[in-house]
Amino acid sequence: MDADADGTNTQVLLAGAAAAFTVDALVYPLDTIKTRCQSQQYPTQPGSASKVPSSLFRGVYQGIGSVVVATLPAAGVFFLTYESVKSALGTALPPAVPQAAVYALASGAAELASCSILTPAEVIKQNAQVLRDSAPAGSQQSSSLRALHMVWHSEGGPSRRLWAGYKALAARNLPFTALQFPMFEFLRGRLGHGLEKTIGARPTNGDHDGWTARVDGATSDRHLTSVGAVNAAAAAASGATAALITTPLDVVKTRIMLASGSAPEGGAVPRAQAQKLTGLVVAKTVYREAGIRGLFRGAALRIIWTALGSGIYLGSYEMAKVWLKRGRAADGGGFRHTQVSSHFSLAG
Repeated sequence: MDADADGTNTQVLLAGAAAAFTVDALVYPLDTIKTRCQSQQYPTQPGSASKVPSSLFRGVYQGIGSVVVATLPAAGVFFLTYESVKSALGTALPPAVPQAAVYALASGAAELASCSILTPAEVIKQNAQVLRDSAPAGSQQSSSLRALHMVWHSEGGPSRRLWAGYKALAARNLPFTALQFPMFEFLRGRLGHGLEKTIGARPTNGDHDGWTARVDGATSDRHLTSVGAVNAAAAAASGATAALITTPLDVVKTRIMLASGSAPEGGAVPRAQAQKLTGLVVAKTVYREAGIRGLFRGAALRIIWTALGSGIYLGSYEMAKVWLKRGRAADGGGFRHTQVSSHFSLAG
């Protein structure tokens, strides 16, 4: 990435973080319903699919406070790690190495770094999402604080419980990212060919990492809109595909994180056995409970949520980048793609 001589990169980072939070807020209700479907508290009994508990749709913004706190630092860590690793790999690896491999390795390293920040927030968020009891009379405590209090006093201590799902979160996000970003780069490269036909844009390099175009008057507006549409379509398609494939990992992650709370029905096994939880144990338990369908519980919601979130986020994010760098583009320069964690808690 170019040096931040004029503060453009800082603006891009802030714009990305703002976009991530905005999209989080828009799709958060779907995330809450998905989490409840994957827990053991809310799913209906076999043969009673029509009896959906009304509590499934109540308090759909429970736990959003933890997302607000974690969004900016997690996006910043991902952003800085991704760019640093991608640059280092570009220098260290031979030219024959496919760009898709570079994107996957860089985004994987960034995921591991950002998950260290996201894990406590995810634990608090998901335990807040499944709270069914009302706050104590006269209490003004938010659902996030109630969940934090619950996790803090759970067996094993706060430090152990708040990071209990790190491995599960990383195990879900790594394959999600490794699947989504190469697909995203490929799809937007193919779709980007249409820009050349519609507004005279051309790819700036062989792997279509960006486009340049005339940016005066109506052409500039058309270019900006086209960039947003191309990135939104590519992100939605790649995100939805990755979300479907990684849903079993998401179910396991949800169960492990819910087991960090004090409510015994929230985990995949009784709370007394919470310290023995592993991804394989949880997967086997879910499979015994509901078979393959149990491992893909919440898949439809996750696909819709990820497609909408990724499309809106990356579409608007890339449009913001072009707009911020419009002056450089007018001089014949291009812009380079920079990914700021599109899981925004969205891998979801």
